[in-house]
Amino acid sequence: MRNSMKWLVSGLMPLTLAAQTANRDWVAKSNENARLVLEARMREAPEAASQQGMVALDTEITQITLDRTEKARATAVTVKAELEKRMAAEKDPYVKQDLKILIDATDRNIRNIDAVTKVFLPYNDVAGIIFQGENVLLDEQVAEPRRAAALVRLRKYTGMEPGYRPLTIQAEERFRAKAANGALLGPARQEVEKDLQNATAYVDGIGILLEKRKLKGYEEALGKLRQQVGEYGDFVRKEVLPRSRNDFRLPPEIYQLGLEGFGVDYTPEDLMKVAHQGFTDIQKEMAPIAARIAKARNLPSSDYRDVIQALKKEQFAGDQILPKYEAVLKQIEEIITKNHLLTLPQRPALIGIASAAETAQQPAPHMQPPPLMNNHGERGKFVLPLTTKGADGAELKYDDFTFAAAAWTLTAHEARPGHELQFDSMVEHGVSLARALFAFNSTNVEGWGLYAEWFMLPYMPDEGKLISLQFRLLRAARAFLDPELQMGKITPEQAMKVLETDVAGSKAFATEEVERFTFRMPGQAVSYYDGFTRILTIRQFAEKALGKNFNVQKFHDFVLGQGLLPPDLLRKAVAEDFIPAQGK
Repeated sequence: MRNSMKWLVSGLMPLTLAAQTANRDWVAKSNENARLVLEARMREAPEAASQQGMVALDTEITQITLDRTEKARATAVTVKAELEKRMAAEKDPYVKQDLKILIDATDRNIRNIDAVTKVFLPYNDVAGIIFQGENVLLDEQVAEPRRAAALVRLRKYTGMEPGYRPLTIQAEERFRAKAANGALLGPARQEVEKDLQNATAYVDGIGILLEKRKLKGYEEALGKLRQQVGEYGDFVRKEVLPRSRNDFRLPPEIYQLGLEGFGVDYTPEDLMKVAHQGFTDIQKEMAPIAARIAKARNLPSSDYRDVIQALKKEQFAGDQILPKYEAVLKQIEEIITKNHLLTLPQRPALIGIASAAETAQQPAPHMQPPPLMNNHGERGKFVLPLTTKGADGAELKYDDFTFAAAAWTLTAHEARPGHELQFDSMVEHGVSLARALFAFNSTNVEGWGLYAEWFMLPYMPDEGKLISLQFRLLRAARAFLDPELQMGKITPEQAMKVLETDVAGSKAFATEEVERFTFRMPGQAVSYYDGFTRILTIRQFAEKALGKNFNVQKFHDFVLGQGLLPPDLLRKAVAEDFIPAQGK
């Protein structure tokens, strides 16, 4: 990848993560190993490098070449062999832990490449790729000098720069090169239709961002992009849709690889058993709280479903949403400090409303992580979507996030003490690159978010407790609906009914969830409940070992200080480092 890749190899330091842990020599040594994997990954996806703060790659773009997969696999095999060689010679236990993370991540990448290449036609959502590449440079927290690179990228995406061909043309050629192979499966029809539906929102979103950042001279390239995305849409309708599959289900081996990639180590059968029992237990826990609320509010029904619908009627007006969430955040911070639950930083957390294009790409509340390398003060941001679209293109409005009772659990999960602390503490306190980037999976991340909701629940008002349990009920539902859909045990319509009736979600939320299970991220949604139960088990292990010496604030600070360690390595760190230190 041109001269910028030389910088990637030789110029990763100084990194904020490493600079703040300079007293730990093992971190610098571990980061030398991580560079091998970083170089390989960023060569394939320079937009991800930009998102992580690698300024020198801001003008580089993904290339969808015919031999892209083969090159990526060959590089990964070479990297894995070198990492295994270093593991055999390594003595430091912390570096060995990180080497295991890097080797496992590289091995999963190879196995995923092999499985996907063998089974699927190479289809790409080009408009989504381009929007992401532009959005990471046009975010409000990105330094102004970097934003001009978005114009360079746009010209490269559209083939207007010498040596570049339109990304849409590359994607068409790559699909056609394999289309004659009738044994390969096409993408799920629902996925293709959703991509076509979102394409205009992505292009419009890029235009809005370019204008908002007051960049000049983008009109010709944006017009070219709009034309090319339109032509690519025609290609998709003519050549991809006929090869798409009406059955969204993944082959079992592909689904299992997905679960593994998201950090889930339960089997689908075990997941369904644990989650169904958890679903029933949570419903029982909700009943007395719903009864108290119904009595206090003089509601006609004490059924938790009816009480939730009553609470949802108290929707915030549009200009009230951010102030209301910020007020709840302040209350949560006061509770954390008063009860010594963990150590809070001295900076405020960020909350924002998603644009139409951002919602198209991620139609659920989420944390937008900060750059984990070369961070110059950028912070994570809790982002709320307000609308999404159904299969017919009609706008669907969420009522699940914009009322007072919901603000408690969502703020705890996405902001504090959840993801915002999880990500920003890695930047501020420093962890190795392996733990910050390559141990990053949904089980590690979402497990902490749901656990944060759990330990904040006792301090919430009854209305907040009920909605917090509703969202925990959702996570349990995800853990059985996702595998049951993929195994053909239920239909999307049946899943929608569970989500709208028993979980009491809006049609917009249920639609987003079923799309997640069926084609957007099959396997990801189960990671919340998986990770949550793992952290609870680790805490119980520490409590039992330490007895009266267990300190919840020190435990939480220790866990956050480990970065994104997988559950097995986190338990090992608690056993070998935290418990002995606290026992003394």
